[in-house]
Amino acid sequence: MTGIFHTDYPYRLASDGMTARTRYEDHVRDLIEQLLFTRPGERLVRPALGCGLADLLFAPLTPESADAARTAIDLALQRHLAQEIELRGLDVRMEGSALFIDIRYRIRATGSETSAEIVVEGLA
Repeated sequence: MTGIFHTDYPYRLASDGMTARTRYEDHVRDLIEQLLFTRPGERLVRPALGCGLADLLFAPLTPESADAARTAIDLALQRHLAQEIELRGLDVRMEGSALFIDIRYRIRATGSETSAEIVVEGLA
């Protein structure tokens, strides 16, 4: 995957006026973020894709919703990105009205291990 660039997410134009590109490792992280914030049924061609984490933005966060988010994230990653990553760890915790998600994974194509931390602000 070295030397191959992918379209950056969110889509934007680079300083040269062309589509912004990113490295493979960043592309995989972008895929994770897109998966988490896509609602199932939102993608016309792939209605099963998604985790629905964005729905937490409009509901009060509780310990139960943190547990539900962890389960949904784990299932979505295993179902949709298992060919791209090997999940090494998943931690979902609440702090105030925010949900902190720490995903540790190995990128299968490169063997590199990395992590992504995503914060979801909920309603108090």
